[in-house]
Amino acid sequence: MNSFDSSIETYLSSLHFGYLAAKTIEVIADLYTFKGLVLIPLLWWMWFQPDERREWRREMVLTTLFSGLLALLVGRLLAHWLPFRARPVFSGELHLHFAGHVIEDAQLSNWSSFPSDHAMLWMAVATGIFLVWRGIGVLAILYVVLVICLPRAYLGFHYPTDLLAGALVGAGITYLMTRDAIRVRCATPALRWMERYPGPSAMLAFIVCLELATQFDELRMLTGSVIKHL
Repeated sequence: MNSFDSSIETYLSSLHFGYLAAKTIEVIADLYTFKGLVLIPLLWWMWFQPDERREWRREMVLTTLFSGLLALLVGRLLAHWLPFRARPVFSGELHLHFAGHVIEDAQLSNWSSFPSDHAMLWMAVATGIFLVWRGIGVLAILYVVLVICLPRAYLGFHYPTDLLAGALVGAGITYLMTRDAIRVRCATPALRWMERYPGPSAMLAFIVCLELATQFDELRMLTGSVIKHL
């Protein structure tokens, strides 16, 4: 355990604001309302904004969605391939008591802490927003840091380096994907298809955004349950 992680987690575990505050932080960390249902609607707002740069903005929105999907996939693969790292709340070597109760105990204890897929996914989305709207994008990045990432460190779900690494990789994925050479190749054909088939494309966009907002949790649970009983 490096001193950077241990010192921050030791400090955070010493902060106890009472039952109600701890429960509030727990709810914020767990509910989709405070994650995808804040950031994904901003992408829809960007999509329908009318001005002379509408096509470029829509390309950026599509590429940001692609980046979020890629970031979530990369996060899951890295957590599977890299050496297993127990989450702070389950780490016996820290001897710390974190506020609140552990949510999804079995799932969290069996899933590596590094890197944070939450930080990777939502920083990827926030970076896409920032590249289109600087002011709102700064607020989106601050939101990811303060509302999505910080509670997960406070509750012992992740070490700071899990969150930092995830955020950097997520931001890097979006930055690369939105470069002209890549963005045009990925987004322009999709945009032309959406203009040609507005009904099916709107339906598909709704499904993709819903699954992204919920981080495919129900699909993963369903898949895991089917595999378990095969």
